[in-house]
Amino acid sequence: MSDLKELSFTVSGRVARPCAEVYEAVADPAQLSRYFTTGGARGRLTPGSEVTWDFHDFPGAFPVQVLKAAPPRTIVIQWGGEAAAGEAGVTTTTFEFEPIDDDTRTLVTITESAWRPSEEGAKNAFGNCEGWTGMLAALKMWVEHGINLRDGFYK
Repeated sequence: MSDLKELSFTVSGRVARPCAEVYEAVADPAQLSRYFTTGGARGRLTPGSEVTWDFHDFPGAFPVQVLKAAPPRTIVIQWGGEAAAGEAGVTTTTFEFEPIDDDTRTLVTITESAWRPSEEGAKNAFGNCEGWTGMLAALKMWVEHGINLRDGFYK
């Protein structure tokens, strides 16, 4: 275990909508605010931009740096994380959107990396793993059925 430099995790799920539609539900702040960022999202996920995400369960807007946005397949962001590895104190989250079943469904894969291999790093990584898994479930419900799964869940 001494060779372990950082912790990372990957979660994934399938959404029964075309890849471009699912990508847009993440990139568009109006849609993201309807099912994930319960306190609101400000700014579209475009390369080089800084947007903010606010959550009722973690009050206060979080700055999010967009490193890459390649519609409809990839979004890469960085945002601050306590117990993040490296001097910058940020984690990197990659969203991958893969069309499946003749683009009638989309496999969404979210990978977050750069947590310190410590008790605090593991606690924060596990918390974010839970958060991204919840985001995938909420994304699926929003895109497929127009239901905000998080409504009333945290507050």
